[in-house]
Amino acid sequence: MQQPYQPGEAANGSPRILVVDDDPTVAEVVAGYLGRAGYTVDRADDGPTALTRAAAHRPDLVVLDLMLPGMDGLEVCRRMRGRGPVPVIMLTARGDEDDRILGLEVGADDYVTKPFSPRELVLRVESVLRRTGPAPAGGPLGAAGLTVDPAARRATKNGTELALTLREFDLLSFFLRHQGRAYGREDLMREVWGWDFGDLSTVTVHVRRLRGKVEDDPARPRLIQTVWGVGYRFEPGGGRP
Repeated sequence: MQQPYQPGEAANGSPRILVVDDDPTVAEVVAGYLGRAGYTVDRADDGPTALTRAAAHRPDLVVLDLMLPGMDGLEVCRRMRGRGPVPVIMLTARGDEDDRILGLEVGADDYVTKPFSPRELVLRVESVLRRTGPAPAGGPLGAAGLTVDPAARRATKNGTELALTLREFDLLSFFLRHQGRAYGREDLMREVWGWDFGDLSTVTVHVRRLRGKVEDDPARPRLIQTVWGVGYRFEPGGGRP
């Protein structure tokens, strides 16, 4: 059973960020901005080194380039996820939407397309870490055989634990807190991701992944329903709109 992710700190008390990029200029700029923002930064220029560094010093967040020599960022992300959940922001030099979707499908929390603003990347890092911090006050949530314990970061379906990524957990928690109300993708991005900007396909992909884990038939979702022209609504009774 995967243990709930608990953000940690480096020896100096600051969150530890692992930057993985084979371009030394990009890695140096990113590490410099993150260091000036108060983070402890580790660096790796290939996948195997990244996995070794992550095993030696568990990062609080990984900034991960998609195009790495030998082992690409998607495989690195999969292997890191296999060891336990950790927030990932993926960097890609491509504008191809399929690459961005693939990154989200393997569990990345966000992506940034090169060339990017280092200041924007720092804001994204701050946002992701803020959302993976201490759980808000409140007891367990439940409906339709689903239960979520925010304090333990644990979710179950009919008593069986669900293997949710950090964002999937937050999204399910939000739906359970706001049953029966329709939310647009912009609303979900703001309320669940904490962003006022970003690609809305991020929300679409995470809803699809969450449906695959909580619906009896993901192809015909009855709990997380699409409200055409609006967004999504959680219906604990499973009735059709």
